[in-house]
Amino acid sequence: MDAIVIAGGIPHPEEPLYPYTQGHPKAMLDLAGKPMIQWVLDALSEATTIENVVITGLTEKSGVTCKKTLCFIPNQGKMLDNIRAGAKKVMEINKKAEHVLIVASDIPTIKGEMVDWVVNAAMETDEDVYYNVIPREVMEKRFPGSKRTYTHLEGMDVCGGDMNMARASLVAGEPGIWEQITNARKSPLKQAAMIGFDTLFLLLLRRLTLEKAVKKVARRLKITGRGILCPYAEVGMDIDKPHQLEMLRADLAKAMRRKTKTAAKLTSSIKEPAAKKPQKKAATKAVETKAKKTIE
Repeated sequence: MDAIVIAGGIPHPEEPLYPYTQGHPKAMLDLAGKPMIQWVLDALSEATTIENVVITGLTEKSGVTCKKTLCFIPNQGKMLDNIRAGAKKVMEINKKAEHVLIVASDIPTIKGEMVDWVVNAAMETDEDVYYNVIPREVMEKRFPGSKRTYTHLEGMDVCGGDMNMARASLVAGEPGIWEQITNARKSPLKQAAMIGFDTLFLLLLRRLTLEKAVKKVARRLKITGRGILCPYAEVGMDIDKPHQLEMLRADLAKAMRRKTKTAAKLTSSIKEPAAKKPQKKAATKAVETKAKKTIE
């Protein structure tokens, strides 16, 4: 599996994170001594399912690294254009690529095993799109006070994940479907038109299950898809607001201190072998005593 890391976002002056970024890419925000995207790349480096990584929105000058084969694509402007350019690059470097993992650069608490879980869970079936959702209780247990936005389904509230998979050829192809999705992200009326007012009505009544919701949207867009309940809050814990940035800065700093403390304990537990005490010459002394008695 190959991964595209989306890193082209640059907050505008009217956006909450602009005071922190000042016109620079959000992906390069410092968190516990590393650029935010570097934490994501470290997780992809650890993942056994990932072969190649394509970063869209940054260049080699950013200085970020990855243990997997790494390619850079300059910022294409719109998020959709960055995703499509990344998918095209994946298909260029891997002719056999069928699906691609699309990862946001602002989910810095993910780990390698979480990446592997997402890939393996998706590959249980062959669909055009796989979308991870995180139950409210999972998110709020791991990140209390994160103030995520939840969709109310039958029997559960969920928030969207920021690490998902799609068929590479579909992503790299004509932008029609993706334009519908990205254009509707912040417009309730456009969302209703895209998914259908009947689906929206069921959502409002909380009578729509995850499976039915995905089927209705997929049918509307003329694609196949599957929603996946993800057990990892980290997959959906992105940074959009200052309080989320400070929360994850503190979380990662704590993790680093814990790691340093564990390493220090391990080092101190490895002691030099104790010097061997000289053995008493008990046997020799016994022989000398016996010989003395014999002489007497």
